[in-house]
Amino acid sequence: MEARLDYFSSTVGSKVLKYLNSANKAVADSSLPHKTQELVKIRASQINGCGFCTDMHTKDAAHAGETQLRLNLVAAWREATLFTDAERAALEVAEQATRIADAAGGVTDQAWAEAARHYDTEQLAALVSLLAVINAYNRVNVCSQTPAGSYQAGQFG
Repeated sequence: MEARLDYFSSTVGSKVLKYLNSANKAVADSSLPHKTQELVKIRASQINGCGFCTDMHTKDAAHAGETQLRLNLVAAWREATLFTDAERAALEVAEQATRIADAAGGVTDQAWAEAARHYDTEQLAALVSLLAVINAYNRVNVCSQTPAGSYQAGQFG
């Protein structure tokens, strides 16, 4: 299977990815816990059906020490007992923000208030930014049909 579009060979595509990567770096350097960032990226990618990003972020999370059991249960986090209250709040916001077209009003006040109990303003800004960035990456890869499975942990630095 090959991607239908090599985004890096396009002038516009490579510029867009450059800016997305810069935004992603700002989030990665934030105080939002790295494990939470990876869980959120995995969950959004699962919802969006982005095999490439799901592959990448599960491998990067495992490489950073995340357990296989927690990775296996990200899609069923509501029923899993392995996630902290803070992670659960971030995953709820992630789901509602990713499914924004399905939820009248986007992220509910209740979900936001729960996230705000666990994260400060900078971390909330990082969470919202992370969701914007991962959803953009997902759309690029889903539209391009970027194949999944061959990513190596840390491949993009």
